[in-house]
Amino acid sequence: MTMEKNITCFIPFSDNESIECTIDSFKRSGVAAKIVIMTEDETYPVYSGPEVIFIRSDKFTATATLKMMSDLATSEFILIYTKTFPLDLGKFALSRMMQVSENTGAVMVYSDYYENKNNRLSPHPVIDYQEGSLRNDFNFGSVILIKTTSFKEACKSMEQDFHFAGLYDLRLKVSQKSIIVHIPEMLYTEIEPDLRKSGEKQFDYVDPRNRSVQIEMELACTDHLKKVNAWLKPQFREIRFDSEKFAYEASVIIPVKNRVTTIGDAIKSVLSQETKFKFNLIVIDNYSTDGTSDIIQSFAETDNRVIHIIPERFDLGIGGCWNEGIFSEQCGKFAIQLDSDDLYIDNSVITRIVEAFYDQQCAMVVGSYKMVNFNLEDIPPGLIDHKEWTPENGRNNALRINGLGAPRAFYAPVIRSIRVPNVSYGEDYALGLAISRYYQIGRIYEPLYLCRRWEQNSDAALDVHKTNAHNLYKDRIRTIELLARKKLLTESGNN
Repeated sequence: MTMEKNITCFIPFSDNESIECTIDSFKRSGVAAKIVIMTEDETYPVYSGPEVIFIRSDKFTATATLKMMSDLATSEFILIYTKTFPLDLGKFALSRMMQVSENTGAVMVYSDYYENKNNRLSPHPVIDYQEGSLRNDFNFGSVILIKTTSFKEACKSMEQDFHFAGLYDLRLKVSQKSIIVHIPEMLYTEIEPDLRKSGEKQFDYVDPRNRSVQIEMELACTDHLKKVNAWLKPQFREIRFDSEKFAYEASVIIPVKNRVTTIGDAIKSVLSQETKFKFNLIVIDNYSTDGTSDIIQSFAETDNRVIHIIPERFDLGIGGCWNEGIFSEQCGKFAIQLDSDDLYIDNSVITRIVEAFYDQQCAMVVGSYKMVNFNLEDIPPGLIDHKEWTPENGRNNALRINGLGAPRAFYAPVIRSIRVPNVSYGEDYALGLAISRYYQIGRIYEPLYLCRRWEQNSDAALDVHKTNAHNLYKDRIRTIELLARKKLLTESGNN
């Protein structure tokens, strides 16, 4: 490939020192035809150079800003750098990105990168984009390269004027026409200012302060699903609760392994529940070695509502343990989740969940919860209620978000017909998506349990490889569900 200047680079302004470093990096690449600094300031900063211009605009997340970029670009490619910290491009990085785009026909490419945290350099791989990579927080890194013709075509098709969801809307639209390709090479270095642990970041999208952002993201995703024939109307299968006989109206199911410090509290919170119907507690003890088994057995010996199950198999994840519970002969009509770390908020939770099934005529109920520390003191962001779920569009918006909320409860015949994936992350999300394809999911927006965050949570402090593995699995689950919905609509003639 010849070293022609084929890229118009768009970068946000932050401060003169940072912007000069980034500009110099683009100039050294030898392929930047024009560098456009987008600034929200009334007064443009001063920087001399024939290849650099300043334009006043909104953030890159705004539709109006993207359309402005489309009008300004005359080169073959558009590059967007989304951060305000100095960017250090690797040698031939942009030429490599153009080469991959040309070789694959990809309309958009992105790559792995190095991350500078506290002046320490570490590799940050990202994951492959797939059809189900619909979550708006998918990590492309801070450098994306897009074919200008595709960029302009996407901008022309933008029917809604977003303030927050413009860039999300753009990549959904370009993905409808061709592929998005991940280059598994470290092509640049970016500074990472967010030093929080993975467990602290994961609830950002349900923070009430981000509600206006989420509304826009839902609109963009809904439009995309309609365009690709994967959007489902709010029409659901009828649910009948008298199809089978059960000895118990409800069963709380707790899979557990090595939670000696919390399992006793969890069991007590279940046994303290007050109901007018029979319920039990099924604890699937996945070969604990720390004394957890002894605690469970001590409860089982004094209260016949406690069913202590040790599976025959040794290859079960959390999902596999759930299957042991729901297929047990002692499982009640409604199977209700409680994690071994957590507690119900009061003694009416089981009653409220069962009533929700009958009142809302649904196959699954999802409640809300409060975030607390190990000592049960409230911590940010507080109440997690997933109010982005609506009866009209919840099952479509579920393909965009990374979870449906908790606690979860299921009508036993339905969950048995689907079964739970034998994994220890995302199994509940996969189940919820599959159920929502056909059935209504009921909601309770008041807090039902206390979610205890502490250092032994499975997602408290994950490294980048584990985080990527989790995200890749959930994207795969979304892809499977997206394809299933397309197939359903095609076979029913709704396309």
